[in-house]
Amino acid sequence: MAWKRKYHCTTCGYDADTYEGRGLFRQQITAVACPDCRTIQNIVVGGIIADVAPSFRSEVGRLCPQCGSDNIRIWDGHTCPVCQGTMEDTGEKTFWT
Repeated sequence: MAWKRKYHCTTCGYDADTYEGRGLFRQQITAVACPDCRTIQNIVVGGIIADVAPSFRSEVGRLCPQCGSDNIRIWDGHTCPVCQGTMEDTGEKTFWT
């Protein structure tokens, strides 16, 4: 069971969705920040897909799904990738499988 959470930057207004928990196929979704396209993206890690595609076992060596950059880092849960302001959890939480 997993939850989708919405975040909002109090400085520039950028919005992003992240996921917590595990999906239907035991995968985890990790939020990563990309300094090149200045977005927060979600990547699939682990689960059944990692059994057949070893590159999905961790965040190491992964590319940004938006722009293909290899500069992604696990998002810290607070810093806006656009303006470096503060991202806040809006409290909007949706069940996701």
